[in-house]
Amino acid sequence: MKYRRFGKTNLRLSVFSLGTMRYLASQENAWQTIHKAIVLGINHLETARGYGKSEEYLGEAISVGLPVNRCQVHITTKIPPTADADTMRRYIDESLERLKLDYLDCLGIHGLNTWEHLDWVKAKNGCMQAVQEAIADGRVRHVGFSTHAPLEIILAAIDTDLFEFVNLHYYYFFQRNAEAIQKAYEKDMGVFIISPADKGGRLYTPPQTLKDLCDPFSPLELNYRFLLSDSRITTLSIGPAHPEELTEPLRVADCDQKLTPEEITVFERLENRQKAVLGTDKCSQCYACLPCPENINIPEVLRLRNLAVAYDMGDFGQYRYRMFENAGHWFAGMKASRCTECGDCLPRCPEELDIPTLLQDTHSRLNGSSGRRLWG
Repeated sequence: MKYRRFGKTNLRLSVFSLGTMRYLASQENAWQTIHKAIVLGINHLETARGYGKSEEYLGEAISVGLPVNRCQVHITTKIPPTADADTMRRYIDESLERLKLDYLDCLGIHGLNTWEHLDWVKAKNGCMQAVQEAIADGRVRHVGFSTHAPLEIILAAIDTDLFEFVNLHYYYFFQRNAEAIQKAYEKDMGVFIISPADKGGRLYTPPQTLKDLCDPFSPLELNYRFLLSDSRITTLSIGPAHPEELTEPLRVADCDQKLTPEEITVFERLENRQKAVLGTDKCSQCYACLPCPENINIPEVLRLRNLAVAYDMGDFGQYRYRMFENAGHWFAGMKASRCTECGDCLPRCPEELDIPTLLQDTHSRLNGSSGRRLWG
């Protein structure tokens, strides 16, 4: 296991962090997962108020006894932004009680996803007042934020200078937030990547086409290598449902930061495949088509189409696409079927894509039934 400095927190975190959203089958399963992660060298455990019994299970594991001293393990919980300080005070107290801790190494404002959330954070008597009180009395040592927001909101949140780290989406198949990674690095913030295995493409169950294109690496391994080759990134979340799912990511825990020629060749193969298969229908993700009068997140819809058509990543595309209109601010935007063919986006597209037709095609490919999930 390798360790990196988590920005201005000066914590040394393992390059993989244990996310605890999926280990909820039982208290025993949670304890075994936590124990194995620590034995394998993971020293950062991350939970959240919104992850069902995750905080409670982690707290029970702490009370039973971890394989190392408490001071050798860094624990983060995440709490949603609140409009007032009193609610945040209560939430912090409740999380500490469930975790059976006197202090948190890190507290993340969970789901800073909208301009309204950012206003709450910046307000004089808002939630950050309670966070600063907790920092002053030692119950919280470092504060950051997690986000599923559009890039513009992420950049604005970073620019508040209120935070020491950011937890965000960024993967080989989603590089929209590259500017946020750079800005966080320039401000000496720790960078913590959300769920590369799942949000990065459901890479734990890749389609055969993608496996063949990534050979001799697995798609998941390749995504991990892409991320860990970037020295600005501190740590990647892995969220195993059970201890056995810790095995594959830790195969690359000690990989070199620079990509090898073989890895670069595979990435070139992936790019060439997308160009060849999509041809003139390839969306370049420039975001010039926004805003859409019907509030369709056109670039994200077409990104999912890119992946489904080029790499047969239809299962991932359906998983994400069906969240539109069902996940609120966690995955904002309307489904492509809402397109009225108004043509507002067409003159702004540098590729001159037939966007209404592509939206209709994406909806036909990827629309599915909705389902409830925990957010992370």
